[in-house]
Amino acid sequence: MAFPAPRPRPMHLPPLPSDTPDRQLADSLAEGAAQAAAATVPAVFELLDRDHSILAFNERVLDWAGREDVPLLERLRYLCIVSSNLDELFEVRAAAHLMASTPPPPPGGDSFAALAGAVKAVVARQYTLYNDTLMPALAARGIRIVGHGERSKAQRRWVREHFERQVRPLLIPVGLDPAHPFPQVANKSLNFIVRLRGGDAFGRDNEIAIVKVPRALPRLMRLPREGAAGGQSFVSLSSIIRAHLEELFAGRPVLEFSQFRVTRHSDLAVDEEDVRNLRTALRQGLQVRHYGQAVRLEVSAGCSPFLADLLQAQFALPDAAVMRVPGPVNLVRLMQLVDLAGQSELLFAPWRPAWPRALPRAGSVMAA
Repeated sequence: MAFPAPRPRPMHLPPLPSDTPDRQLADSLAEGAAQAAAATVPAVFELLDRDHSILAFNERVLDWAGREDVPLLERLRYLCIVSSNLDELFEVRAAAHLMASTPPPPPGGDSFAALAGAVKAVVARQYTLYNDTLMPALAARGIRIVGHGERSKAQRRWVREHFERQVRPLLIPVGLDPAHPFPQVANKSLNFIVRLRGGDAFGRDNEIAIVKVPRALPRLMRLPREGAAGGQSFVSLSSIIRAHLEELFAGRPVLEFSQFRVTRHSDLAVDEEDVRNLRTALRQGLQVRHYGQAVRLEVSAGCSPFLADLLQAQFALPDAAVMRVPGPVNLVRLMQLVDLAGQSELLFAPWRPAWPRALPRAGSVMAA
């Protein structure tokens, strides 16, 4: 009969006396190791956030718009690219944060408010650069976007004729009342909200009206040159509409108004396993994506709290989703100015392809 071998007992050594050199050395090493660990290891380990990483990338793109060694119109192009990227960020990524921020608050905090706050900081940099640096620099090079108060009599006459011929026939103001609710506003479209005085022709007290601007209208137009003066002058579509807004509401004075633009969730997600006809599902998704969940509201910086609160309540958005901008509500459309100005000295030099030196010109490049 075999018996199991006895287990070895652990050896317990007596502790070192506190006054011995070995004990003092051990305590000193342990204290130094603890201090080094506390200095190198963070108290909280933070993971990289994808959406904030996208925003950080766009901040680096915006840095190119502020570089003086970059051609002027290319700096404006970088500014527009950042606006386009921010639109895509809200269209694709913001809805999940917005849904997670509904009460009760999530354990990790309001991620939508954090994302929107970071975006507002980038947008503030954009408009500061646009208003204080790029527009004055372009004006110094003879490229100006002329406001209503800066236009000459000839320019105002041309703007009025353009409004009557090209713009006014496509504008349909909608007065809000119980029979005419708030109209559907497409994703990223330009709109005006107007507050009127008095009642309409039928005696109805509807003080709020909405003017939707069709996408087919160009956002920038070139003004005719005056005399021998050099330079190029342009006028924005929003400025043309603002100058003639009261003509759309005959007999009713305009008390206040504001541009606004709504960004909606537009991510197209189709589960191929749940749909029978993928083509039909994609077609239906493309039709409704322009009227998805609202995730951002942009209004003019001078928009009154009354109009801003009305729009915010209409689209059921939190305070963090409302952004006031001191300029055009859609900087992306200023990309047209880069093409209309047509000054090659303000653009990057075109890339000219060249034949590689190490590649012989004779024979086929595919030959072994």
